[in-house]
Amino acid sequence: MIDLQQAGAGLSGYSMLAAQLESLLADERDFIANSAQFSAFLFNELPDLNWAGFYLNRNEELVLGPFQGKVACVRIPFGRGVCGAAARTLETQRVEDVHAFPGHIACDSASNSELVVPLVKDGRLIGVLDLDSPKLARFKEEDQSGIEQLAAIFLRLTDC
Repeated sequence: MIDLQQAGAGLSGYSMLAAQLESLLADERDFIANSAQFSAFLFNELPDLNWAGFYLNRNEELVLGPFQGKVACVRIPFGRGVCGAAARTLETQRVEDVHAFPGHIACDSASNSELVVPLVKDGRLIGVLDLDSPKLARFKEEDQSGIEQLAAIFLRLTDC
């Protein structure tokens, strides 16, 4: 696991993760294979996560995709909860306290903060990348930027 605050000399934590992700996905373009690998990669490399995975756009509804963590909600309507808000607005949602988020869906009561990045390719919403943490305010601006960069790498190297 990379300590993003202690990455120090050389590549920064997210730059190092980006290089690792490029290498991990370099020889495969399959969506299921790459999304499964990406979920496992994030879950194991980022500290203080209790869930990392995908919800996929299926006819204006998010349906559970590859993930790491406890069992999760299977379907989320656009506009409902943090994932649904990201899908509806096509904007990253960084929530310090999910219990204060209107309409939050509690799939795991241990989750306290969340970062959800919409995955848009060729103007089309593929789904969302969802990260949950048991820590309040786990995700900072640099995490949002870093995860958005990793999501862009995933989209570039994956057939969607």
